[in-house]
Amino acid sequence: MLWSLVKIVVFVAMVAAATLGASYLLDMEGGVLIAMGGIEINLTPLKAVIAAVILVVAVWLFLKLFGLLIALLHFINGDETALSRYFDRNRERKGFDALSEGMMALASGEGRKALSKAAKAEKYLDRPELTTLLTAQAAEQVGDKAKAEQAYKRLLANEKTRFVGVRGIMKQKLAAGDTDTAMALAEKAFALKPAHEEVQDTLLKLQAQKSDWKGARSTLKAKLRHGTMPRDVHRRRDAVLALSEAKDVVAEDSTIEAREAAIEANRLSPDLVPAAVMAAKSYIAQGQKRNATRVIKKAWEAAPHPDLAAAFAAIEPDETPKERLKRFNTLVKLAPKHRESRLLLAELNIAAEDFPEARRALGDLASESPDARTLTIMAAVERGEGAPDAIVKGWLARAVSAPRGPQWTCENCHHIHAAWTPICDNCGAFDTLAWKTGPTAEVQSGVSTAMLPLIVGSIEDKSAESVEEPEMAAETAPEPAAEPTLGPEPEDAEILPPEDTRDEAPRAEK
Repeated sequence: MLWSLVKIVVFVAMVAAATLGASYLLDMEGGVLIAMGGIEINLTPLKAVIAAVILVVAVWLFLKLFGLLIALLHFINGDETALSRYFDRNRERKGFDALSEGMMALASGEGRKALSKAAKAEKYLDRPELTTLLTAQAAEQVGDKAKAEQAYKRLLANEKTRFVGVRGIMKQKLAAGDTDTAMALAEKAFALKPAHEEVQDTLLKLQAQKSDWKGARSTLKAKLRHGTMPRDVHRRRDAVLALSEAKDVVAEDSTIEAREAAIEANRLSPDLVPAAVMAAKSYIAQGQKRNATRVIKKAWEAAPHPDLAAAFAAIEPDETPKERLKRFNTLVKLAPKHRESRLLLAELNIAAEDFPEARRALGDLASESPDARTLTIMAAVERGEGAPDAIVKGWLARAVSAPRGPQWTCENCHHIHAAWTPICDNCGAFDTLAWKTGPTAEVQSGVSTAMLPLIVGSIEDKSAESVEEPEMAAETAPEPAAEPTLGPEPEDAEILPPEDTRDEAPRAEK
């Protein structure tokens, strides 16, 4: 309504200005004298202005007629489209002007203006691959999903624009959460353009989420073949997919296939801990202990991990603690300064009831980087050396509130997992889990709260025994228990707060 009123006011003002100008010209004296070939023409100012306007129109008409004449000559000479091009030239100019304005509006975030310009361009141009695409993208920008989907479906009819239409509908289905349809469309888009990196990544992610490991490995090979993924990254992720495929085979109780897949995953990436563990277990099941030892040692040298130690222990399940300590020395020497090696050595010495050596193996980990595992080991050492219950309870009390230590943490969203998985349970990212200390300990790993299955037996509960006076306890220290463990005291035992053991803590940390 307001815009119509403005147009009326502007029109009236223009008419008034023209009338005023004409009256000024009528009142002016003099004029224009035109002499040509003995003929003189005297024009008043008003007539001179009218003559100038007529001259401009005449020149414009002459140019148009001249262009038509040229087109007619081309048509006579055999160019059948010369006349149609001449008449369509103005329409094309208007159409391309509207198309360029629509693209600028789309880039500027003016979706509704882009829709309007797209409709105008479609009216003047016979270029649906351009105008329909502009309409679809503008409709997406303004949130009109139905109109956008209709535009993308129109693009499917043209072979040149089919990929754009499939990709556009695929992205809409992904946004709507329809992963089944999105995966089918991603496969279609991948068949049309196998080298398209975005389509490759989308298809790979959907295949991993659907546990289609075989299809995902095929897509991964395409990424390597077309140069969209480095070779080392391909080997790592192919190993992750092979491991995931092996786990599915294990779930189906196909033992032979599971062994082959696990060994293949370990061959592709020897430093992938879950693959090394599964390969070692497959070798143990076949009685090939030497191959299992080789696999674990190679993985331990690259990345020491509690699961590797557990698999190494399973090679000889019936050995004594001292025999186990001797055998594990060959593993620990591969990375002697690593935190996991020191913790493992401390646990083995506790199992062998060599508590002073366990303290030396642990070193300053309990004070420099305390977590639930190191503090629990320290409590076991104190108990084994005959320290008063107050000191043991002090270490255990600190372990309750201490960080959980390294866990399987997603590097994308920092979500903590109790066990390794190829896909993050929180953000759905592929191959982002790393064994490290997360920002917060939301999930407690089984390894961080319980000793490895290297230690057997349990410490005798001494909470019911009477505690002697400090000077008598120093003279008659109790002998180490025959069956060590690191479990907490019974529920009815009193746990002293950390401030009650403040005087005795320095002795424990020496």
